[in-house]
Amino acid sequence: MQQIILKPATSPLQNQIIPAHHHPTSPLTLEANVKLSRRDIGIRIGSSSLLPILLTTHILDPFRLSEARAESDKNDSQRLSCGNPTPVKRAFLDISIDGEPVGRVIVGLYEDGVPAGTARFMGLVTGTAGISYRRKEFVKIMPNYVQHGGVRSYGVDAEMAKKTGGDLLGETLIGEWEKSNLKCSGTKNSAGSVSIVVRNPLKPPPKLKLVARKGKFEIDEEEVGTDPNGTEFVINYRDSPELDASSLVIGRVMEGMEVVERISQVKTIKDNTGSAYFRTAKLIGDKRAVVAEKGFNRPYSKVIVTNCGRID
Repeated sequence: MQQIILKPATSPLQNQIIPAHHHPTSPLTLEANVKLSRRDIGIRIGSSSLLPILLTTHILDPFRLSEARAESDKNDSQRLSCGNPTPVKRAFLDISIDGEPVGRVIVGLYEDGVPAGTARFMGLVTGTAGISYRRKEFVKIMPNYVQHGGVRSYGVDAEMAKKTGGDLLGETLIGEWEKSNLKCSGTKNSAGSVSIVVRNPLKPPPKLKLVARKGKFEIDEEEVGTDPNGTEFVINYRDSPELDASSLVIGRVMEGMEVVERISQVKTIKDNTGSAYFRTAKLIGDKRAVVAEKGFNRPYSKVIVTNCGRID
């Protein structure tokens, strides 16, 4: 005769794989922390999604939670200090378009983290070094910002610059720009900010050329293009993340954004970089393409700083 062995029926709950860290008292803990009826638990316990969530909630380390919360608060505090520094000095720029006064822009200048940049801008606003932004033009109007041409590297300005030390850029501005990028993430050239152009991210690497010196051939590096001289400045009327690779933020507009908006509406020379003819000319090294490119986005009207100075 064949022997028949009867086994007790197993419930769906017994078929579940219980994790090693599961403690017999955990249902009590779950019931205390998560308000679910016994019927809900019976219905949903077969789901593979609910049990891991409940168990994960049960085993979270309170210390790690507080540690993560502290780190988050620290990051929020750092972002706040990066995005909203307090201006410590003020300067003004009186603007005209084709000889017609359009108003005054008041700029609040930071000092924390950018002392050299602030000193550079303030020195050119007040003219203490013998050169200033007075009677100088805005040379570029872009969809997000307007750019002032700064002090040019020729004529009387260049002679005065030589008398006051020669190097208008200096490594300090580049150093402050690098530190700013390391310290603060996200867009630094936000709407309303004012920045100095300190580098040209599109400048190509130096060209190598063979030269003869003292009867020997040597390889020299020939610079292609020019670096900014650290006097051009930008006023952003919209967020301009594309400027973070080239410009050091030194302050923000405190009054007169309507004047900046007025400048932004001036008609400009059309940007033709998308033209196949222009791209071909630039590719073959046609100097006319280089000259034409410098004129793109330049205002048809003369937008000038008629007067500027410090506000005490």
